[in-house]
Amino acid sequence: MTAAGWPAAWVRERLGYEPRDLALFRAALTHRSAAGANNERLEFLGDAVLNLLIAHRLYDAFPRATEGELSRLRAQLVSREPLAEIAFSLGLGETLQLGSGELRSGGFRRQSIVADALEALCGAVFLDGGLAAVEPLVTRLFAGRIAALPDPESLKDAKTRLQEYLQSRSVTLPRYVILGIEGEDHAQIFRVSCEVPGLALRVEGCGSSRRRAEQQAAARMLDAIAAQRAPDRP
Repeated sequence: MTAAGWPAAWVRERLGYEPRDLALFRAALTHRSAAGANNERLEFLGDAVLNLLIAHRLYDAFPRATEGELSRLRAQLVSREPLAEIAFSLGLGETLQLGSGELRSGGFRRQSIVADALEALCGAVFLDGGLAAVEPLVTRLFAGRIAALPDPESLKDAKTRLQEYLQSRSVTLPRYVILGIEGEDHAQIFRVSCEVPGLALRVEGCGSSRRRAEQQAAARMLDAIAAQRAPDRP
């Protein structure tokens, strides 16, 4: 492929889109480490376009999900790792233009770089053809992942699930108490207790931060509540 024609064939083959302004796609596929126009501005735009379209798809697919649940579902789709997986499946890394330093360090395999480039491509398609052009592309790229999303309830963290469970049964909310902090400043381990007096249950959790320790304690409390209820189930 000639430099003048790059990356028209790749865009047609991998994205199923006929580009009109090739300069947009050259920029979208050029990392800032390389010479010339790069994809940083297009990445900014594409991020917004992608979030809008994914939000719309999720809004339709999960009519009973709350705002918080929809936000958690969207994070399952448009965070770095899933975007990078889609980018790799398109072979995007191989067509990226990188500076010599990034080439030597394997930048075409770096999740952050290919994820950003995928967002930039969405921005390029949007500018080249509008929402009518980019929406079917996003739908095709994310359809399988949207279909495989778990029940929104399962994405709630343990503390939220525990709080909602207790509130629904008018039980006093849990008390979290730091029992101790061990280790050096750079490798501390927090030990936390979680107590629900109304159920006469108390468990402990630990983690590298207070939040993580509380989350583990909440998860263990949910397990303890399930075990306590088990004998009463038919």
